Amino acid sequence: MSVTQLGMPAIGEPRKGFFTDTSLCIGCKACEVACKEWNGVPADTSMSLTGESFDNTSALGADTWRHVAFIEQKIPAKDPTEHDGVRWLMSSDVCKHCTHAACLDVCPTGALFRTEHGTVVVQEDICNGCGYCVSACPYGVIDQRKDDGRVFKCTMCYDRLGAGEEPACAKACPTKSIQFGELDELHERADARLAELHERGEEGARLYGRDPDDGVGGDGAFFLLLDEPEAYGLPPDPIVTTRDLPSMWKHAAGAAAGLLAGAALMFWGARK
Repeated sequence: MSVTQLGMPAIGEPRKGFFTDTSLCIGCKACEVACKEWNGVPADTSMSLTGESFDNTSALGADTWRHVAFIEQKIPAKDPTEHDGVRWLMSSDVCKHCTHAACLDVCPTGALFRTEHGTVVVQEDICNGCGYCVSACPYGVIDQRKDDGRVFKCTMCYDRLGAGEEPACAKACPTKSIQFGELDELHERADARLAELHERGEEGARLYGRDPDDGVGGDGAFFLLLDEPEAYGLPPDPIVTTRDLPSMWKHAAGAAAGLLAGAALMFWGARK
């Protein structure tokens, strides 16, 4: 596996990423709007009333590169004479820019590539719409547009990074729930924030995608959550879907060699 596939920057500069602190998200959707405006992402015409609180985007997709989830949780009242309370969990989801990115492994045209910032970007003019990356993504992030079948997702505003600017979503976030920077620095910031919340009694707070030893080698876009990942629609234990490809190809090659050897023996046996 190449250095660039392993999530490291290609030209030796520090890897960049997102740290999304959901405890600071107010659900304003400024990130969604800024993402669409800067990247020219078309309106999601399939958007409708979902019944999921104030969340009518519902999920990430080819036309939704940032998705703000609104999660309502009932808090049982301690006094039976009182009404149950409600807790709101809000989170701006995005492509995780995985360290071990399965989408890169399966792309046959090189449309997906690892940038010099350590992020994963789709070159839409090279994408042939095969859809292999859609099924390979452990987070269900990558999606195809119905009109031409090509895939689209967050680029972490690759053009803005090249100009020394931060991504549009982080720039627009009024509470700094979305933070952009060097990944190592963001890790330190996230660890300190988690410790602060635990000291304040927020026992359910946890980091998601922070651990470099998880199933995808850690994420370039990671989160501070206030509940289990499942509450946010995130897989609890994501695993790079192509992890078994080397052994599969090895076994396939061995099987093919065995078939050829058997055919050769039959051929020579028939000649005798």
